[in-house]
Amino acid sequence: MPSSHDPKQNRLLAALLAEDYAQLLPDLELTSMPLGWVVYEAGVPMEYVYFPTTCIISMLYVMENGDSAEIAIIGNDGLVGVSVFMGGDSVSSRAVVQNAGECYRIKATLLEKEFKRGGSLQLLALRFTQTLIAQMVQTGACNRHHTLEQQLCRWLLLSLDRLRGNEVLMTQKLMANMLGVHRPGVTEATHKLQKDGLIKYGSGRVTVLDRPQLENRACECYGVVRREIERLFAYKLPIQLEPVS
Repeated sequence: MPSSHDPKQNRLLAALLAEDYAQLLPDLELTSMPLGWVVYEAGVPMEYVYFPTTCIISMLYVMENGDSAEIAIIGNDGLVGVSVFMGGDSVSSRAVVQNAGECYRIKATLLEKEFKRGGSLQLLALRFTQTLIAQMVQTGACNRHHTLEQQLCRWLLLSLDRLRGNEVLMTQKLMANMLGVHRPGVTEATHKLQKDGLIKYGSGRVTVLDRPQLENRACECYGVVRREIERLFAYKLPIQLEPVS
């Protein structure tokens, strides 16, 4: 089992072949990620790529009037900064720490160099990018076709999958911002889930009491995203990988 402050608490880093992990390890820097910290802004070149371990980072699309909506969340299942190796030095979204914790970061120039070497980092990073795109697509469909209660259940479950325990630290105001809805709707949905015994909410803390029922109340979008992530880590890397010439 990974020890405290171990980069292998990040599933993508843990899945690397030993030689590729050893190549990255000296350049990985443990970083504290406080709640609400802006990891990067839209249009600003990225200096670092982040591998969350105990934090969750939310990718938000921000409108001109300041309204925002979450398009994806990233935790110990992947990395933040795919634009670094996908041909662009900046993106059109904002990334914000949704749940405080820790991550490991590496300078973008070093990650890009390692990616270009080929090997397991390149394969896993590209496969993770595919799952991230799938999550964005599913989130867009979910926001358009499913109820707010279903969206909230999906969001809570995806958050729990990336955390230890059964608690998510989040105020109703922040939940509304993440889901791109008005706060009264989130208040009504959380009260209903609490009344039915699925969650307990108070002081900015959501405690999930009945996860199976929460999964039953969520829409199909949660299952789709979860299966994509599990498919990524079910993939068996070849023992030997040829470097890119």
